[in-house]
Amino acid sequence: MDIVFFKLTLLLYLIATAGFLLFIIKKDKKVGYWSHRILFAGFILNSIYLALGYYKLGAVPVLNLKGSLSFFSWTILAAYIVLQVKFRITVLGSFVVPFSAFLMMISSTIPISAITVRPIFKSFWLPLHVATSFLGDGIFAIAFIAGVMYLIQEHQIKSKRLGAFYSRLPSLNILDSLNYHAISYGFVLLTIGMITGSIMAQGAHGSYWRWDPKEVWSLITWLCYAALLHQRMAAGWRGRRSALMSIGCFFILIFTFIGVNFLMEGYHSFKSLEGN
Repeated sequence: MDIVFFKLTLLLYLIATAGFLLFIIKKDKKVGYWSHRILFAGFILNSIYLALGYYKLGAVPVLNLKGSLSFFSWTILAAYIVLQVKFRITVLGSFVVPFSAFLMMISSTIPISAITVRPIFKSFWLPLHVATSFLGDGIFAIAFIAGVMYLIQEHQIKSKRLGAFYSRLPSLNILDSLNYHAISYGFVLLTIGMITGSIMAQGAHGSYWRWDPKEVWSLITWLCYAALLHQRMAAGWRGRRSALMSIGCFFILIFTFIGVNFLMEGYHSFKSLEGN
């Protein structure tokens, strides 16, 4: 039954993607309106799919790449929906939704694998650790996209060639504000995620820190975003520098999220998490 919800979710995300791409081309408010509705319907189905996965597995369904990509896609859209309430940037969906749908498409190509659910995965701290960490990643994805949009808009203004995107993208000030808010919220959630992860590790392994590759790279990611937030708040970084650094930090985050799990051995690797 859960696979049905997954396929319906992917279908609605793809339809919403087409709608948002049409919106940025036509700038038709009705297209944007219905694209949002379709996206929200897909988000609800994705939520049901993840809830069924949790019920079926008895643990948060992020113990393999397939589940992790689906959950990451969900958190990106959750972050988008929340931030959309504050910023009301419809065109943001034209960048966010295709990226989220792309993650779901990759997830759909990965075969379902058997997972051994060890007692550690049923810890009270695991859902809290996963939820805060992934939501932080999802918000950082919004900061990354805001940074890309900022550079596109800035390039058009500086080149004095105001192309089609100029009238469709928000002002540089709005994009910079979105970038700052996303970094701030994401950093808080990432910090909570690391703290809850340490508490969970203490209960499971008797140590808060074991220098596991995922732990080390999570710390590197945290330090990079901490440096960016410090430069914004203390040194007054704005605009281009912040946009570029948020993009760079996100690439480090992606390596931490996916690359480390495949390239480095550790108890956070997907092979270890699956119990194989």
